[in-house]
Amino acid sequence: MKLTVLIVGCGDIGITLGRELLSEGHRVIGIRRHADALQGSGIEPLALDLNNLEGADASALPQADYVVYTVSADRFEESAYQSAYPDGLKRVLGVLEQHKKPPKRIFFVSSTSVYGQQEGEVVNEASPTESTSFSGNLMCEAEQALLNHSLPGTVVRFSGIYGPGRDRLIHQVAEGRIAAVTPVIYSNRIHRDDCTGILAHLIRCQEKGQPLSDLYLGSDCEPVTMHNVMAWLATQLKVASTETMQSPLRRRASKRCDNSRIRETGYNFRYPSYKEGYAQVLKEGGFLTPQKI
Repeated sequence: MKLTVLIVGCGDIGITLGRELLSEGHRVIGIRRHADALQGSGIEPLALDLNNLEGADASALPQADYVVYTVSADRFEESAYQSAYPDGLKRVLGVLEQHKKPPKRIFFVSSTSVYGQQEGEVVNEASPTESTSFSGNLMCEAEQALLNHSLPGTVVRFSGIYGPGRDRLIHQVAEGRIAAVTPVIYSNRIHRDDCTGILAHLIRCQEKGQPLSDLYLGSDCEPVTMHNVMAWLATQLKVASTETMQSPLRRRASKRCDNSRIRETGYNFRYPSYKEGYAQVLKEGGFLTPQKI
């Protein structure tokens, strides 16, 4: 059955998801401020600033079977996060609730920044969210706006997303930098293609009549220390580590994400750990050739 999927904030994740859904025969509409980036993608572009949805009627957004809200804040500031997440999502919900045929489900792409654990604790969907950062707190506010709404919604909290074009860590390692062994800082990651794979999978699950939870944690199957990730990358790049990086205190979150709930839905990770994922990024990005670094 052909579905219409509306992707709000159609950037890297949205475009990749859109292409996967298009390959399955669905119709995809992508919203972003400047829609030129969608040219040639097969995604129907809709140029829109979410700030303009304040008080808008039902005609401001097209009808869709599913809506995926994957907006990114344009800068790491509290005002930008307030606008992109709780405020933007609430405006979208305000329009969608006016539709005669509302979406079957709305997916909100959130972040594991909502967790504040610092001692390597295992966290899952039932763990307390006690972030000490404005980013985590505003993500929590947006999550609750969806979960408390009358429209059916599911939150997916992704951990550190990497993939093509998201290669800052590779460059740091190539420059000879490595995270300290102590204090132990756990890192949780997910390849971009598993982010989009999970979202497409959940849509397929609902279409097959499989009940969905209101919350999933999207992270790969191997929480690992930042030191071990960088040491492995150094081996792949054949570089020696000459500088030890000390993690700033404000970023001393350290936790281990448990992805059991999403795996229990039948989702199989394309990149189960950082090794498979970064091997793909290194190969596809040409990082294993000397001239690339």
